[in-house]
Amino acid sequence: MASTLQRESDVVVVGAGIVGLAAARAIIDATVTVVEAEPRVAAHQTGNNSGVIHAGLYYRPGSKKAEYCTEGRKALYRYCEQRSIPHDNCGKRVVATHDDQVPALDELERRARANGIDSVRRVGPSEIEEIEPHAKAVAALHVPVTGIVDYGRVAECYAEDVRERGTVETTAAFLSVERRDGRLEVEPTAGTVRCRVLGAGAGLQSDRVARACGGDPGVRIVPFRGEYYEVVPERRHLVRHLIYPVPDPRFPFLGVHFTRRIGGEIEAGPNAVLTLKRTGYRKGSFSARDAWSTLSYPGFWKLATTYLDTGAAEIWRSLSKRAFVRSLQTLVPEVTTGDVRPAGAGVRAQALGRDGKLIDDFHIVEAAGMVHVLNAPSPAATASLSIGAAIAERVHEQLGRPVAATTVRAGTSQTSNG
Repeated sequence: MASTLQRESDVVVVGAGIVGLAAARAIIDATVTVVEAEPRVAAHQTGNNSGVIHAGLYYRPGSKKAEYCTEGRKALYRYCEQRSIPHDNCGKRVVATHDDQVPALDELERRARANGIDSVRRVGPSEIEEIEPHAKAVAALHVPVTGIVDYGRVAECYAEDVRERGTVETTAAFLSVERRDGRLEVEPTAGTVRCRVLGAGAGLQSDRVARACGGDPGVRIVPFRGEYYEVVPERRHLVRHLIYPVPDPRFPFLGVHFTRRIGGEIEAGPNAVLTLKRTGYRKGSFSARDAWSTLSYPGFWKLATTYLDTGAAEIWRSLSKRAFVRSLQTLVPEVTTGDVRPAGAGVRAQALGRDGKLIDDFHIVEAAGMVHVLNAPSPAATASLSIGAAIAERVHEQLGRPVAATTVRAGTSQTSNG
């Protein structure tokens, strides 16, 4: 059962996913209350992702994704060492399976170096065979700084850090906020908290929280379910590390790939299927409210008509195990339908503009006394310490206590608990 909320706090953070918790722990010299609708932290995107510590090679140089991922990856490795969180800097291979993909591989290598990943290197078929003997490729990028971790455990440690100076209240869903006597009165289901600044990292509900706070987010969250298969234990030798395809540059998704988990499991996936429930982790999940939110949005229909064939292919791959396995066989031809079994799923909170364009970069907006994160999909977990520091910097400015981002970022990795 959630404890009684304190009635006064300098800052309220809505959402106890990895981004909200990272922001809360980065706020210094202020009291912080985190409110979370679910009975535990990291219940949605954070606790249902593939656990990859991304290098940062996919993202446009100069973008927030590129900057925060590169900084955040380094900070996350330090944090995991300091907090003794199991992780593995195992590296990954991005493989071109046909000659016509090599130019895109060249572009990825250029981006990687522009984003400060100097350790990336091109490898040919003979070296690919040494590293991943069962993979099919004409060329590949070896990315040694990529790793794996349990982000649920990372988020739990962030929550422990927050509790040293504030509170994390679960089963406390955000309902509304009102301005009164120069302060904000935040109403979660467990009580009322008066604060000076509200920070929102609400993930799948981020646009709704922004509207409930009186703002126009300018985007709509459209949820995409990513479904995974797991390689059966006796066939795990087919994948030694992480194997990724060359991604389609039109989409912010990385394509079906193989990922070794920190517990030794090998996951295969995900696809990207529209779900009509924002927490729709199962096929057939449905919410009338969430379905209406997506289907009544003009931007969705513009997106759907533009990428009708792609969407249909993703749906078919969701319905057909054979179709899913055929996608896997482009990377590892020896995989068969008997080698994989259904595993979990995650839901990506993807922001979509009214023009039908997927918002590619991290998107943070401010209003008086408020900071809202409106788009923080992958690599947000990798970049969480950097995103959290950026949010905390804006919160400090709203509090009238400006703190340089470099100071906040240093504080996120040098506290007594990491």
